[in-house]
Amino acid sequence: MKAVLKSITIGALLFGAACADESQTPTAESDPSPTVTAVFDCGVGETTFAFTTRTVPDGLAVWLPLEFERPYLALRQTPAASGSRYAGDGVVVWQNGEEAMLEVDGERFSGCRHDRQASIWEHAKLSGVDFRATGNEPGWVLEISERTRIDLSYDYGASRIQAVSSEPVSDQQAMRTTWAATANGQALKIEISAVACTDSMSGDRFDSTVTIYLGDRELKGCGRPLH
Repeated sequence: MKAVLKSITIGALLFGAACADESQTPTAESDPSPTVTAVFDCGVGETTFAFTTRTVPDGLAVWLPLEFERPYLALRQTPAASGSRYAGDGVVVWQNGEEAMLEVDGERFSGCRHDRQASIWEHAKLSGVDFRATGNEPGWVLEISERTRIDLSYDYGASRIQAVSSEPVSDQQAMRTTWAATANGQALKIEISAVACTDSMSGDRFDSTVTIYLGDRELKGCGRPLH
């Protein structure tokens, strides 16, 4: 159960409607935002799992693997000599820097490590993003929400476009969906195809191939649905 991100099939995104520099995405260590999402990898040997935390007012939301029979909890912050400690319903989460300790009904899992990349994707999912994609050289990040809301950061974060597109158009035979908009006086077109894709830098595998046409520029990368 290494992977914590839960995705739907690309078909649901395509026909139901739907690595770059991402250092500015919230993480527990670097972002002052009141909402921080973190994914932690735990376990020893072949017994590994991941859990997700997200800061909420006066506490911490926690998503645990199904075998703990507590898929979601809201924990309250409690005193700690260092780091941040949260507890409730027989569960304790203590975070300190890049590590966390999880305790469930007295069973303790120490040395859980913060997975920064997984945290970025899970933060987007919990923030309502339906589809996310990234590309390299130059680095870019695309997020699509509510079917037509486009958020594109490109040139390694130096430029950003937020736009509302027309309704996506699906070509079932080509297994492709297209979004079109005008942004900053330029034509913006996004094509998402149900073709497996491998990130050119990280080697990570994705469900979809993404091509973005912005004016006379073409950006290529990989993405996946988040809901």
